[in-house]
Amino acid sequence: MAYAELGATSCFTFLTGASRTEELVLQAAELGLPAISIPDRNTFAGIVRGWDQARQVGVAYVVGVRLVFTDGPDVLAWPKDRAAYGRLCRLLTIGKRRAIKGECELRFLDLLGWCEGSVLGAVTEDEQILRLLRKAVGRDAFALLAPRYDGLDAQRWERIARAAEAARVPLLAIGDPLLHRGGRKPLADVMTCIREGVRIDQLGTRALLNAERRLKSPFAMRRLYRDYPEACATTLEVVRRCTFCLSELRYEYPDEVTDGQDPLERLRDRVETGVRDRYPGGAPLKVQQLIAKELTLIEEMGYARYFLTVDEVVQYARSRGILCQGRGSAANSVVCYVLGITSVPPDLIGMLFERFVSKERNEPPDIDVDFEHERREEVIQHLYERFGRHRAGLCCTVIHFRGKAAIREVGKAMGLSDDVITRLMSQSWGWMAEPPTDERVTALGIDLRDRRIRLTLELARELVGFPRHLSQHPGGFVLTRGRLDEIVPIENAAMEDRTVIEWDKDDIDVIGMLKIDVLGLGMLSVIRKAMDLVARWKGTRYDLATLPKECPLVYEQISKGDTVGLFQVESRAQMAFLPKMRPRTFYDLVVEVAVIRPGPIQGGMIHPYLRRRRGEEPVTYASPDLEPVLSRTLGVPLFQEQAMQLAMTVAGFDPGEADALRRALSSFRGDGSITAFKDRFLAGSEAKGYTRDFAEQTFAQIEGFSGYGFPESHAASFAMLAYASGWLRRHHPACYLAAILNSQPMGFYAPAQLVRDAESHGVTVLPIDLNASFWDSSLEPGPRGDLAVRLGFRLIKGLSEEDGRLLVDARGNGYGDVVSVWRRAGLGKRALGKLADADAFASLGLTRRQALWDATAVQDLKPLPLLGDLEADEGPLPALPDLTHGETVALDYVTNRVSLRDHPVRLVRPELPKRCVKASALADLPHGRLVTLAGGVICRQRPGTASGVVFLTLEDEDAVANVVVWPKVMERHRAEVIRGRLLVVSGEVQRDGPVVHLVAHQILDRSDLFDALADFGPDGRLDPTWSSADHARTGVPGSRRDAGRPKEAPTVGHPRDQGQRLLVARDFR
Repeated sequence: MAYAELGATSCFTFLTGASRTEELVLQAAELGLPAISIPDRNTFAGIVRGWDQARQVGVAYVVGVRLVFTDGPDVLAWPKDRAAYGRLCRLLTIGKRRAIKGECELRFLDLLGWCEGSVLGAVTEDEQILRLLRKAVGRDAFALLAPRYDGLDAQRWERIARAAEAARVPLLAIGDPLLHRGGRKPLADVMTCIREGVRIDQLGTRALLNAERRLKSPFAMRRLYRDYPEACATTLEVVRRCTFCLSELRYEYPDEVTDGQDPLERLRDRVETGVRDRYPGGAPLKVQQLIAKELTLIEEMGYARYFLTVDEVVQYARSRGILCQGRGSAANSVVCYVLGITSVPPDLIGMLFERFVSKERNEPPDIDVDFEHERREEVIQHLYERFGRHRAGLCCTVIHFRGKAAIREVGKAMGLSDDVITRLMSQSWGWMAEPPTDERVTALGIDLRDRRIRLTLELARELVGFPRHLSQHPGGFVLTRGRLDEIVPIENAAMEDRTVIEWDKDDIDVIGMLKIDVLGLGMLSVIRKAMDLVARWKGTRYDLATLPKECPLVYEQISKGDTVGLFQVESRAQMAFLPKMRPRTFYDLVVEVAVIRPGPIQGGMIHPYLRRRRGEEPVTYASPDLEPVLSRTLGVPLFQEQAMQLAMTVAGFDPGEADALRRALSSFRGDGSITAFKDRFLAGSEAKGYTRDFAEQTFAQIEGFSGYGFPESHAASFAMLAYASGWLRRHHPACYLAAILNSQPMGFYAPAQLVRDAESHGVTVLPIDLNASFWDSSLEPGPRGDLAVRLGFRLIKGLSEEDGRLLVDARGNGYGDVVSVWRRAGLGKRALGKLADADAFASLGLTRRQALWDATAVQDLKPLPLLGDLEADEGPLPALPDLTHGETVALDYVTNRVSLRDHPVRLVRPELPKRCVKASALADLPHGRLVTLAGGVICRQRPGTASGVVFLTLEDEDAVANVVVWPKVMERHRAEVIRGRLLVVSGEVQRDGPVVHLVAHQILDRSDLFDALADFGPDGRLDPTWSSADHARTGVPGSRRDAGRPKEAPTVGHPRDQGQRLLVARDFR
């Protein structure tokens, strides 16, 4: 007699199940279980993974859910058919929409309206509950036997059996496993500690008594339930009844956009209109042929409604003035181009529609559309309104435990001190990082002989990768013709007015559901804002299509690596590569965007391409047949589309086979599929007359890079934005600076670096001013007759947009003092203090301390309206000592994120080693010169393709310098690299043409100088003998000599805290 496990719990019952869904299924196959069900708590989040794994290993997968009620016992439900599954989805959606994110509020009576067609079971001795279940579903109601391994199971089962007999429901056995193997018991206990918020020594009876709550074989379960053999046999009967399979889910595209017209005819009409718009003089013959080919395939695949849906979304955005652009593989489609979904013309790239849609793949296309990141919410809410929340939802994304979070939670559970936990966490750098190695822990002075420390590290490593909760995908929207909430449950997101389905993008790919990526892109906001400013101040209106093309001045600036703030080409790696590449045309920019990626780097394609571009080696082709495929990239394959074309040209693959090869290489599957493709490739090459060596070489070339290769179409879409941002920055730098400051946070660089770069290009930047600034940074006539950028209130850290708007609205002819701001704008003391900290009252003749003194005096009561416009007469101010120069600069950075007065590195330079050169001097030093350089850390990068190399960007008062930290140096100076804010680096100058780096040998952390910045004047450290009596503190952060401050005074903190916020680095790991 066999047995099927119908009651397993996976890690998608968060912090309860200690095994992944896939692990349970694989273990079930190994144990010889014919079927498994994993009914997680109030969720279907893990069922696609379980079903997909089960069909690969030949185990039957029964969809199920554990329904947890606020007023009754848990009920396990297994839908017998598609309709029953839809009802359970609706039930879960009801409970989730009632509750806050991540919760599900179900009442027992809710079950009765949605349980038709499901098998129900409850572990209960309550005869009335069992009668209620029998009344609801008849013969599909069961009393469940579940072991607790506490020595009381026999008595408990006997009581359940008596209740079942009285209620006339049969018994059903489950193992109720939480683990796929017993070795996960310690992790299960720690997860319980995390869930309950207790230490391991406080867990008590909440801990698993033993490791028996693991998945077991049919033989073990029959032996366990030897007194109830029919309960085991019934498990197979339930499997036979539950015929529902996820393959039955039939996704249908929405059809509202056709307005009753045949979808294909509607699409043809829209395409014809688009052709007239894109080609007023008539489309070239090649474009017409491509359109005809694509429309034929769209008709065969039934995708017309999908294209119309995306078209409707884009048209809505454009009707609201929201800048948007499609990208990714969709840019391979001429239909997408003429519809206006994408912006890349067919003549700019070699379009390969099969990269986007193919019959052989038989999967829905995936169109990514970027919208202005600040206005994307308008598009999202439009989709909810258009289709209804029962038919539209964002995909989820599964948030997993990573190194730091795992150490923190496990360390707390194990009772480690906060200090030890912090030290352990400090060694996990980067959001994907693993817990630290034993060697690093020992180097911290932590004793690995301590069993709690050892267990913390072991269990943290096990916990990494486990799901913590569901969050929302950046923009993957699922839209359906019927009810989405009958396909997958929908829950509330953390953000207001957002709802999310329980499946992520990989799940819906397995099911074959449509997803429209409604993504937010900060650069589109920047470009639109800059174009609006150009139109307002220069009188010329541009859009992406009308920007002047192929401007030599733009390419000249980009070729120098002068790209701070430009899209996709502002990283240090791009800046280093640009002078070598020296792009001169748009297609050069397409290549540039693509090559600094894992694929070309790991495939060894960059250097051969550069040598050929420079004329250092001839452009050759292994066969004349390859020239049409590779000529645009000088005989070197750089793009995914080229990998597909090589397979078609050399081996005779059809487009669908070529795309299948690309996908197989991308997924790194170990199931033998790559070998099968290689055999097919070699045989096809031989049939076309190529030699074996040539075929082997070509396949190795494809295999070497296509797993990471960048689509040419995607690179072209991004290159258009790179060019647009470069053109605006080159020709309208003030407009561009204001736009990018008003779109923060985004990109590699903070406002301080963006302002500094703009000033180096001749832009006048004016400080925040109470009577001149607006919420956004704005333009005004400059002192040289040009446009100057006035910094906006949005840069003031801690000042709300509401207060900023009130300040502007009530300004009238200007404010005369602090009290008038309070009276007329109604700002409270905190907001007034932020304005004082920002030096916004300087134009009124008030220093920061004077303004803050006044801010402490205002009352919380609202001023009388009739007195609102009267200026204050508060009598003479007491004499307040000035801030030191260092304090002023520190406050600029801490409060406004930028200083227009001075640079902190210049102030502390007298305290740095005399041998330190400035960053600007590196350009003139020879290769191999040993030098020492100091600078504030503004960027850290540790690319996954760099084999552990870390790249630092240091800034001083003159320029920035790129520092390369090799792994051995990183191990010696790990703490300095991770936490240092002001570094002194000794190393060797490395030159490659115009590109200069400093390869670090030794690194010294001098962040203490930033901490003491308040003690510096314009020419160095102040006299240390100056008494605190000479410099009384008066309500704003001063030096460490200050005596005290009024308790009510708003403040940005102690000087040591200010130092920690100078030149805050943006880390990319």
